Amino acid sequence: MKYLIDALKNPGGYFASTPLSVVCAVFAAMFFVFTVVYSFRHMSGRKGLWRYYIYILATFLATLGILFSANFLLLLVLWGFLGLMLYLLIGFGREEGTPESARKSLAIIGGTDVLLLLGIVLIWSIRYGSTGLPGFLRLPFAGMGIQLDTTGSVIAYLCLASAAFAKAGAMPFHTWLPDTARDAPVPVTAFLPASLDKLLGIYFLARVTLEVFVMTPAMNTVLMALGSVTIMAAVMMALVQHDLKRLLGYHAVSQVGYMVLGIGTGNPVGIAGALFHMFNNTIYKSSLFLAGGEVERRTGTSDLARLGGLVKAMPMVFAAFLIASLSISGVPPFNGFASKWMLYQGVISGGGTLWVVWLVAAMLGSALTLASFMKLVHSVFLGQPSQISREVIESREKTGFFTILPLAVLSLLCIGLGVIAWKIPFADYFRPGVGGELHMPGIWQSGPATLVLLAGLVIGYLIYLSGSIRKARIVAPFIGGETLEKNPDMRVSGVDFYRTIREIGILKVIYRLAEKKLFDLYEVLQKIAAGFGIVFSFMHNGILSRYLLWFVIGLAVLCIVLI
Repeated sequence: MKYLIDALKNPGGYFASTPLSVVCAVFAAMFFVFTVVYSFRHMSGRKGLWRYYIYILATFLATLGILFSANFLLLLVLWGFLGLMLYLLIGFGREEGTPESARKSLAIIGGTDVLLLLGIVLIWSIRYGSTGLPGFLRLPFAGMGIQLDTTGSVIAYLCLASAAFAKAGAMPFHTWLPDTARDAPVPVTAFLPASLDKLLGIYFLARVTLEVFVMTPAMNTVLMALGSVTIMAAVMMALVQHDLKRLLGYHAVSQVGYMVLGIGTGNPVGIAGALFHMFNNTIYKSSLFLAGGEVERRTGTSDLARLGGLVKAMPMVFAAFLIASLSISGVPPFNGFASKWMLYQGVISGGGTLWVVWLVAAMLGSALTLASFMKLVHSVFLGQPSQISREVIESREKTGFFTILPLAVLSLLCIGLGVIAWKIPFADYFRPGVGGELHMPGIWQSGPATLVLLAGLVIGYLIYLSGSIRKARIVAPFIGGETLEKNPDMRVSGVDFYRTIREIGILKVIYRLAEKKLFDLYEVLQKIAAGFGIVFSFMHNGILSRYLLWFVIGLAVLCIVLI
């Protein structure tokens, strides 16, 4: 609290703005407004809504504080405060109590907060030679220029990067995000894990990488490796998910990998692409979660096997979901392709000797993302309607204005930022400390390409009309002589798309280990802690003879060491 009071009394010593922080603040404000507007309908009827809106406002103000912070310890205080807000918002309005995902997020993000503090202390010790209190409270954020050529500086950077990874949801600190996406209210998921946490995590990683440390090729390679693994591992997990929100949660993790990969390239094009992708991701990912939330509100489920054919009931939601799906998959001319195109160029220019590996991971990740969303769009909006979908269609309920408004704006941004990407001053806004033009070896003219794509769609539609001039005869679908009305089990939901990849060689083993949560850092540490508890319970069981045995063993070990 002292740091916050001092910051308010002397803002010039604690806050500073950069073009990047200003753009991030604008996006944070936009998502704050959209979340509040969307919540008017989605959160109506829940008890204590005044607390919900206070939490949302406090989260937004703390985000602004971090974005404009010029002091490490002020940033640390606000960083920890956001972790508490996330914990409170995940479990808001649940009658059955706080879910395990809230505790998991608090444990992972809170644990990396300790690493953040350790990194700050190490920076002070390296930079000024001591950790004395005088002057430590005014430790500046930027201008350090610490060389990554000693063990201490490497550990300091990894500590700070770990905090950024946990906040953004990158591996290996990612497991809280899919669980949060499943359990938290949809506006909360769209506001924090999908938007603000991504902005803050990657923003902090970029500032630390570009302004505090002088990177080495080895450390850049580590970042690119972590980014590539995050892309592929998360998208492979998303392919086999059957829950709408959990699937979107894994894609939120996968997209962070592109940002880490771009920052790891160490060249202006790659870093600019990473930061541009950070903004693009918040746009289309928020749209996906908000659209998915409307589906869950209307149907009462997020199980893909129980959905289908909802395009008739909510065409506007379908249109927004389709645009965001194409954008996250990197399909031109949407904004997701524009930033990924820059990332590809950055990897080619600064990916080192393994640039082919990083490029294949990035491009294959985009292809698998598209495959995953083909399954998702089919399972939710297309295909044969399920019983629940039929009830929603027959109800003829209209999608509310407070739902359509944010989805429409986000959809327009997905299209607009992709079409006018070549006009955005990346060098000024998305690459701190580097001026001038960004030269890319590849050429992509988004304006002419958009016109060509539109012309292709128009021609294709005209061809379609030419083949359907005659009035078509409408008959019931014939499936093996059975009708769907009498045999609903014959309905193809799309859930089984890509089920066979579970049985492919090494993937079969990896998926089974993932189901056992062997890659979940939180679960692994819990089991280790439980194991220690069993050992300590065995050692300290209240029996005097056993205490004497430990005393004799300890005394013998001490004598051996001294001798």
